[in-house]
Amino acid sequence: MPAILSGRLWRALLLASCMLVAACGDKAANWTLYDIKGHLPDLKFQLAGAGGKTVSSNDLKGKTVLLFFGYASCPDVCPTTMAQLTAVLQQLGDAADNVRIVFVSVDPHRDTPDVLQAYVDAFNKSAIGVTGSEKQIADLARRYRVAYQIEKPRPGDAADVYDVTHSRGVYIFDNEGQARLLASDTDSIDAIVKDLRQLIEITG
Repeated sequence: MPAILSGRLWRALLLASCMLVAACGDKAANWTLYDIKGHLPDLKFQLAGAGGKTVSSNDLKGKTVLLFFGYASCPDVCPTTMAQLTAVLQQLGDAADNVRIVFVSVDPHRDTPDVLQAYVDAFNKSAIGVTGSEKQIADLARRYRVAYQIEKPRPGDAADVYDVTHSRGVYIFDNEGQARLLASDTDSIDAIVKDLRQLIEITG
């Protein structure tokens, strides 16, 4: 079973959401990505990071944040997205110094903070991997309207063999922690780079 929601369903959900907030964005900006300003709450979390450290949204003040939900053993969407975001940061050049990828695992049973950090490090050394209890992850996912589901192991399978389904999309927050843009899996690297440059210029 594919470990993602269907692309058609996810795009339909994105379109419906964005139609509700068509008038909420920066009128002077020429966004290619979905404009979610005023539609989703500010960046706020406190989760477990590698090395026994706690990572919170306060640690990211002054940074533009690319927030992504997934899991380390995801076979397709997660590695593709991480590779795409890494390419985005490479194209941003010096502007990437104040941009951070934050990967939130929805699979805390298998993804310990250290395992998760090792996973994101393989793509980008400045990326941050975080996870937490089932309740913490569920609360954060609900805050940003992220859908996911962990399937119970099938009879005869090992306890750590199960499927995870999750919605896809990258939530982009400005350097003040405000939700600004949403990138879907159909958006190109160039489109994300263009909008990030514009966002960084607007927010200083």
